[in-house]
Amino acid sequence: MNKTLFFFCLSILTLFLIPEVSLAQTPKRDITLEDIWAKPTFRGKGISGLTSMKDGMTYTAFDYTKHKECLVKYEYSSAKALDTIFRFSSLLVKGSDKAIWPDSYSFSKDETKMLIATETEYIYRHSTMEQYYVLDLKTHSLTPLSKGGKQRYATFSPDGSKVAFMRDNNIFITELKDGKESRITLDGKQNNIINGGTDWVYEEEFAFDVAFFWSPDGKKIAFYRFDESQVKEFSMNEYHDSLYPTEYRFKYPKAGEKNSVVQIKVYDLASYSTRTFDIGKEQDQYIPRICWTADPRQLCIVRMNRLQNKMEMLLGDPATGKTRTLLTKTSNTYVNIFENEGNFFSFLNDNKRFLLWNDDDGYSHVYLYDMDGKLISQVTKGPWDVMKIEGVDEKTNTLFYTSTESSATERDLFSIKLDGTDKKKLSSRKGTNTAHFSEGMRYYINIQSDANTPAYITLNSADGNEIRVLEDNHLLRTKLDSFNLSKKEFFTFTTSEGISLNGWMIKPVNFDPNKKYPVFMTVYGGPGANTVNNAWSANPDFFWHEMLAEKGYLIVSVDNRGTMGRGRDFYKCTYGQLGNLETKDQIETAKYLGALPYVDKSRIGIQGWSYGGYMSSLCITRGADYFKAAIAVAPVTNWRFYDSIYTERYMGLPQTNASGYDDNSPINHTKELRGKYLLVHGTADDNVHFQNTIEMITALVKVNKPFDMAIYPDKNHGISGGYTRLHLFTKMTNFLLENL
Repeated sequence: MNKTLFFFCLSILTLFLIPEVSLAQTPKRDITLEDIWAKPTFRGKGISGLTSMKDGMTYTAFDYTKHKECLVKYEYSSAKALDTIFRFSSLLVKGSDKAIWPDSYSFSKDETKMLIATETEYIYRHSTMEQYYVLDLKTHSLTPLSKGGKQRYATFSPDGSKVAFMRDNNIFITELKDGKESRITLDGKQNNIINGGTDWVYEEEFAFDVAFFWSPDGKKIAFYRFDESQVKEFSMNEYHDSLYPTEYRFKYPKAGEKNSVVQIKVYDLASYSTRTFDIGKEQDQYIPRICWTADPRQLCIVRMNRLQNKMEMLLGDPATGKTRTLLTKTSNTYVNIFENEGNFFSFLNDNKRFLLWNDDDGYSHVYLYDMDGKLISQVTKGPWDVMKIEGVDEKTNTLFYTSTESSATERDLFSIKLDGTDKKKLSSRKGTNTAHFSEGMRYYINIQSDANTPAYITLNSADGNEIRVLEDNHLLRTKLDSFNLSKKEFFTFTTSEGISLNGWMIKPVNFDPNKKYPVFMTVYGGPGANTVNNAWSANPDFFWHEMLAEKGYLIVSVDNRGTMGRGRDFYKCTYGQLGNLETKDQIETAKYLGALPYVDKSRIGIQGWSYGGYMSSLCITRGADYFKAAIAVAPVTNWRFYDSIYTERYMGLPQTNASGYDDNSPINHTKELRGKYLLVHGTADDNVHFQNTIEMITALVKVNKPFDMAIYPDKNHGISGGYTRLHLFTKMTNFLLENL
């Protein structure tokens, strides 16, 4: 017998005779903090830079394969690579031998030119500044858009002959044929006047930062002008290892204080003139959106009053600046245009109809109107919420949308005719589905996951049929199998008030129902934001929770009242008293868990970040009988310290609702603290100011309550960079091990 064959047969026989050496018995690893925060151990794969081409048959995406980095053009019908648009190594500016690295890109309408952004710097959560280059795909030349400093929001004109951008609070236009640059606004000034961009509070709370828009025919640019001269400044010290700290000042309107005065203007390229739209005499109001209709003679301007309980859609004539009211919506709380996961309205290309997302019937649904504001039909109906309008195929009058029809913890893709008939569920895999449609709505790329399974990315036709799997994250799933991970388990329970709440739990791998375990609750709890989602969490916190479960903790999260996906009454019931019902629900969660036979009710802790830090601070004080320890990261501690748009939307004005602001502010409940409390903040937090923690410290000291603290110099709301997160989560882990 051949020796090689003999030893092969012997090895196979050995596997059957000695099962102890099988691969199934390979010891599994425990997660370390370094795995989570210092290494890319659990990084999954996705699709980066996805853009649908105008033909609706092809798309582009980045390929980051080492030594091959490039932008590739693919075919929707097969997902085959058709062409390489450019290789990163080829992005050379004349006279330079060093290629630029593309952070993002966009095509001109005729797809002969590209804008490539590099050297991106974040300003706040959304806003950035970049160095833009223009790539001519015919000549392969790469030229800087401007030599006057970094630009913001560079955007091609519809005919591709010009690019508009913002710099130094003004709007500029560059003529691509000769590089001539002109400035169309002149009065931009730091902390005073902003043209073409948003102020801090609009960016944060209305979730947009680009504030200029080309008309469909490219002859005009509509833009926002913010006068923030009367808005009070907030200042922060920046240390940066310097002998003397520097001071950073920016305009930040707190609840009840003065906001920017906003104007909507339009610049005419032919006449070099600017006109102001009539948005009423009231200056203390909001303009959360503007949008050109398909007709370049009509600009839609959305106007809201300061209390945000009245919303009007205006149609403006750019030739005269005159406006007319298209539609008005009112509410006894606030008009909900914010908790959806996309835009809340969409004008159709026929210029005869538009779609509006609202909660008129008690749930968030889609309505079809004509251009006189007359209701044509309610497109979607049912005791569930539409979470996003994905798009419309006007040829077939078909709406595509994502909803919570299956469960508030899930997202499924549906199609339906605009008259409300022929509804079809397109997503087939349970969990959370996110669709990215092609131009023309013929295809979509679907990203699906569940709480225990990473992203599964498929290419689909518009009827939901799967064409091809683009990424199944097999490598990550294989890696996960080598760690001691537990499954997230979903549950519901009913509070003493008869409220049904959704939650998830992670148990230790070797869970023994006869043992008593400590519980670590994680919470956000704020309006319109859920933590109980049947979706894979790309947030490394998930693996921290798994690590804590390895150490013997039960990890639990519950969505309290005020969260989304369960209708208007569930998310608006917290109006005027933020923190009240939410804290009651988290206390009810602790009571429910404490009654379980495998829970040590004397060892329940809670942690949250931002609104979650606010919640954990209330739980360790107002819920002192039920919580042994709490961690509050970047918490709001008094709603009077937070910004105008967010706080007043849910609380009204502090001048008329003083008790609502004060009754549920943690600084007013420090006397009740009995458990262990860790307070964490970054000193450069432009969102939830470090002031919140300073005032909480003052209140704790005033009543002689002990606490632990971790302060991170020059770190913003995310408290990240370098080893910062590793340091922070080491601190929090040790705090829990010592106190829970």
